[in-house]
Amino acid sequence: MLRLLLKILLLLAVGAACVIAIPNALMVFGQQSSLRTFEQMEREAGEGSTSYDCIMVLGAAVRPDGTPSPVLQDRIDMAIRLYQAGVAPKILMSGDDQSDTSYDEVTNMKAYAVGQGVPSEDVFCDHAGLCTYDSAYRLRHVFEAQRAVVVTQTYHLYRALFDCSSMGVNVVGVPSETRAYSAQSYYDVREVGARVSDFLKVATKQNASYLSEPVSLDQSGDVTTW
Repeated sequence: MLRLLLKILLLLAVGAACVIAIPNALMVFGQQSSLRTFEQMEREAGEGSTSYDCIMVLGAAVRPDGTPSPVLQDRIDMAIRLYQAGVAPKILMSGDDQSDTSYDEVTNMKAYAVGQGVPSEDVFCDHAGLCTYDSAYRLRHVFEAQRAVVVTQTYHLYRALFDCSSMGVNVVGVPSETRAYSAQSYYDVREVGARVSDFLKVATKQNASYLSEPVSLDQSGDVTTW
């Protein structure tokens, strides 16, 4: 009886390990070829060999005074560099938290970019990008992007690229980290579970939390500024 119990526990442990390991491996190793450096993107833009609909910046914490956290600032700064290099004509800020109506992530993200010299009409806000999966879903089904550049930190980029490509968007990703983050160990651990969650969402073709009418990226981004 004890031996049988041990075998069952072992099988359960192996099964749980596979459930965690397989999605993580598929995302990390499967998206390696989609990673780009800023220098690569700048060179391609200069040669006119690529054309992207937008640069999507995934949200992160904004301080109470509206300034971006270090993680978020690095993401926006990289997007601005790519925009200024001519990689894409529009920037899409995607984020927010519907559980807190006083919290406005993407408007502050846009304000920071505009403050750095990006024309307001070239910056769109997706107020319903409540998670990475929702941002990817809405990139394709609301903003109707066919080709896009995704900007976030490397640990997060694998999942974002997997989600976007699963929606049929032709994507590349540019890592944004320029410094060490004090909570990086926490981010890494949390990301392991988030990859499993998004893998299941993709497998079951889950809709985003909020659906919207299409928003053309050919118009002014100010139509999405609330």
